[in-house]
This record gives sequence, structure tokens and C-alpha cells, in this order.
Amino acid sequence: MSAPHPAYRVREAAGPEDREACFAVRREVFVGEQGVPPELEYDTYDTTAVHVLAVREDGLPLGTGRLLLGADAVGKTGADASVGSLGRLAVSKAARGLGVGAALVRGIEDVARERGLTAVDLHAQTHALGFYERLGYAAYGPEFPDADMPHRAMRRAL
Repeated sequence: MSAPHPAYRVREAAGPEDREACFAVRREVFVGEQGVPPELEYDTYDTTAVHVLAVREDGLPLGTGRLLLGADAVGKTGADASVGSLGRLAVSKAARGLGVGAALVRGIEDVARERGLTAVDLHAQTHALGFYERLGYAAYGPEFPDADMPHRAMRRAL
């Protein structure tokens, strides 16, 4: 019999401490596990994006994602300013299988709705297409490389 998992909550990141918690999860997952060079992982969008954080009840960060809005998003969404761009979704290895990824996506969608967006786009690693499809996203366009990994664009209307 396994012990119950500690509870967690998803919230918009607030302040430098939360931002560093988001970056720590991304460092673990993208840089450490997937070998993405740090100079590709962190970009100018990090300063203007809305970051969302999943935090365990004891304060341990479990996962993160970000939402690009307006001018930052249009290059990724087909120039539609009413569509946000979800990205940098990462869940720490210890928290996988707990529903953290889905909770983060829903949290980012809530932020998008609060800001009046009509849809959310994302660029999914192809191995994660099924995860996003289960959350209502539909792939469009051809496969393309990003950080030397195959991706597809996906969208979900809000």
C-alpha cells in the first residue's frame, strides 16, 4: 500500500522567489533531463510571460508553465492577438503521474480566459501529443524541430 501523495496547488507565480522556483523546475526537466542548452531554455519572453507554478503543500515546486500574451504570442499563434501561447510546461520527475501537468495546463487556460483570450496554442514535443489531445488540444500543421526535438503546433479554443 502506497502512502498518499501530499496535496499541491496551482497558482500564478508572484515575485522573484516564485520565478526562480519555475526556473528550477525547467532547469531540472529541460536542461538536466532533455539536454536543452540553457541559452535556448531561458529567453527574453521569461520577463513578460505569465508564469504558473504547481507547489506542494510544504512549498516544494512540482511543475511550471508559462503563457505568452499579445505581441509576444503572435509569432507563435499565426498572428492572432486573441490567442495565447502556452509553453515551457515542465513537471519534476518526482511529481509525474500526480496530475500536475494537466492541472498546470488548466491553470494557464484560466489565466488566458481572465485576460480575454479566445484560444491557447502550444508547440508540443511529439511524444506529448496524446497528453494534450486528452486535454482538448488539436494538432495542426507539419512537424518541426525545436531544440533538436520534433514538435507539432496545437490549439484549444477556450
